[in-house]
Amino acid sequence: MQIIHTVQALRVSLGHAEDTAFVPTMGNLHDGHIALVRQAARTGSPVVASIFVNPLQFGQGEDFERYPRTLTTDADKLAAAGCDILFAPDVAEMYPEPQAFQVLPPLADDLCGAFRPGHFAGVCTVVLKLFEMVRPRYAVFGKKDYQQLFLLKGMVRQFNLPIKILAGETQRAADGLALSSRNGYLSATERQEAPRLQHELRAIASAIAAGEHHFSVLEAAAAAHLAEAGWKIDYVSVRSQATLRPPAAGEGKLVVLGAAWLNRTRLIDNLEIDRGAF
Repeated sequence: MQIIHTVQALRVSLGHAEDTAFVPTMGNLHDGHIALVRQAARTGSPVVASIFVNPLQFGQGEDFERYPRTLTTDADKLAAAGCDILFAPDVAEMYPEPQAFQVLPPLADDLCGAFRPGHFAGVCTVVLKLFEMVRPRYAVFGKKDYQQLFLLKGMVRQFNLPIKILAGETQRAADGLALSSRNGYLSATERQEAPRLQHELRAIASAIAAGEHHFSVLEAAAAAHLAEAGWKIDYVSVRSQATLRPPAAGEGKLVVLGAAWLNRTRLIDNLEIDRGAF
């Protein structure tokens, strides 16, 4: 596997290749990331992964400085998973001058965006830059970051980018906790508590599958259960898979999303629901 740190070297290495499969990451890789790399490899295309902790998507007081940087071990994991090129630029390489132009997507101020102002502008901007640098045919993103996946699909459509977005299923620990680089922030006690978020989302999904359609009641109950257990809730929300807005009456393909804090660690999760139209 090649490890490349500059755009110029990346372009020399890729030449005129237009059939790569790309997996952007911020590093500190876990089995969820590796599953995305293996999914990319199944396209039959050369696999490029990037590791870049993007300052543009971190708000004031967030964890940019303490976000884990584990490049050496990450490189070993990527090589073992079949990655061909690791692109690991520094901040000066990605932003040689202040980033005056940013991509502000629809829904940028909803769900996670309501609690992390500027986050999705930062995400979409850096991904658009990475797309231009790598010029992949495929790009793979996990469903755990459901809103991010939705917005990036929309960005590809609206900018007419010749890229197919592939969605990777959320990888989970045995107790249901969605794998995340930020799980490493959890204390032993918090780690035992952390699966509660997924359990509450599953309870909502089960109620909807059983015919419950008063979504606001389900959302409020889940938030109350989490608060009683010591969580600080950002949101629990049932949305349309197609629009990520509140669902229309009778809409069948839904997703329930949640974001909440355990002490200093913010966890997100979601669960898709297909109840059929009624």
